[in-house]
Amino acid sequence: MNAKATVDRDFAIGKIDPRIYGSFIEHLGRVIYGGIYEPLHPRADANGFRRDVIDVVKELRVPLIRYPGGNYSSSYDWRDSVGPVAERPARPDLAWRSLEPNTFGLDELDRWSKELPAGVLMTLNMGTQGLREAIELLEYCNLPGGTSLSDLRRRHGREKPYGIKLWCLGNEIDGPWQVGQKSAAEYGRLANETAKAMKLLDPEVKVCVCGSSFLKMPTFPEWEQTVLDLCYDNVDYLSLHTYCRNERAERSAYLAEPVGMERYLETALGVCDRVRLKKGAAKRLDVSFDEWNVWPRARESDRDRDPWQVAPPLLEEAYTTEDALVFACMLNVLLRHAERVPIACLSLLVNALAPIMTETGGAVWRQTTFYPFKYACLYGTGSSLRLAVDGPVYEDRVFGSVPFLDASAAYDSARGEIAVFLVNRSDASAIDLELALGRGEHAELIEHVVLESGDPMAGNDAGSPGRVVPRRKDGPSESVGGAFRLSLPAFSWNMIRLAL
Repeated sequence: MNAKATVDRDFAIGKIDPRIYGSFIEHLGRVIYGGIYEPLHPRADANGFRRDVIDVVKELRVPLIRYPGGNYSSSYDWRDSVGPVAERPARPDLAWRSLEPNTFGLDELDRWSKELPAGVLMTLNMGTQGLREAIELLEYCNLPGGTSLSDLRRRHGREKPYGIKLWCLGNEIDGPWQVGQKSAAEYGRLANETAKAMKLLDPEVKVCVCGSSFLKMPTFPEWEQTVLDLCYDNVDYLSLHTYCRNERAERSAYLAEPVGMERYLETALGVCDRVRLKKGAAKRLDVSFDEWNVWPRARESDRDRDPWQVAPPLLEEAYTTEDALVFACMLNVLLRHAERVPIACLSLLVNALAPIMTETGGAVWRQTTFYPFKYACLYGTGSSLRLAVDGPVYEDRVFGSVPFLDASAAYDSARGEIAVFLVNRSDASAIDLELALGRGEHAELIEHVVLESGDPMAGNDAGSPGRVVPRRKDGPSESVGGAFRLSLPAFSWNMIRLAL
């Protein structure tokens, strides 16, 4: 197959906010206990943090961590997670039907996130709690002292405020799986009053309001319309979530799922802009895509386990090359909309639906999805560029025409580099690509990195952590006539770095 793509640094979509490469830790399965926090592990430090996991996370340069959920947040009581560890109560977690010991709490989160270093996106309990608990937690976290709860934090040994400036008003409140599900009207009014009160207490905070949980929610996009009508003036971002599933058990259909993600995002942004016009507001509302990932297979064993265990293994997907390509297409969606998506959080970071896996008491390894994310974090910086792509397509019965070549690009003026991220969705044919630069510019090829495998269902595990890893592909050292001619292997992810 043949395709052509033209990239021009004058055609910028918008600045790429580093927070688009955020991630997410939840009190779910082994994400925290046995993942990032394992005091008895041979690589644990004095705080109980696994240093081997921190070292791998640092490769991603994750700038933002969402916490404590997820579904967990809808019955989370922040008071259980503060104060002396020995005095914290164990509680049943209704979301995952597990036992939560609360040995990892707010102070541990603060110390662990500073190791990366990363900021925090705090998710509030809008299910079983509400406005009062939100402003009490904000007081505990952000006020310097002189009030009941800020002084309580100081008595707990934390003199300086945590200074958390980004908050989400609940999690997937439209979902029947959520403890404390609400209608759009109920939630919109609660969100408005909570955001208003929080900004009275700390005018520097930014607030995300929950949008629809995913594209196929029966109330999408009416949910967004109702909620934003009620709270637009007091919130700063619309929170969206999506997982690409392999529900049709067809490779081509699975690879088309990111097209649905893009339509979901664009529709939600359209509602934001409609409400803005209706209200005559100067403020533009952008998106915090604070839960996204591939989730191809459900684990029946997760449903059959005994409840009320501490850190049972849940949602431990073994990702394949196929999954990595769908994942990379989702990353491309975020980069193509960087001007309206300043925040995104990969769900999750360790063990559950994660790019990083661990053995309790043992090794850590990188899944196939780790690599497209790592290279985007490192080189998808600066400004997102609008690519002109001309290439073959295939037809999907749900999403229509789907391009075999999926692409995004970034220009970093400080480095004088363009990075182009490309997925060849075809499992049968390589793509011979002509990559041209705009306005007659010339460049040198720094590197062509490829992730592929002979078996699309191959992945990595503790015994074979290097089975599917990226490699540098040989290619021309400079452009000929302003264009590069490159071969993208069948069923592959590619990064092309060019020095202008």
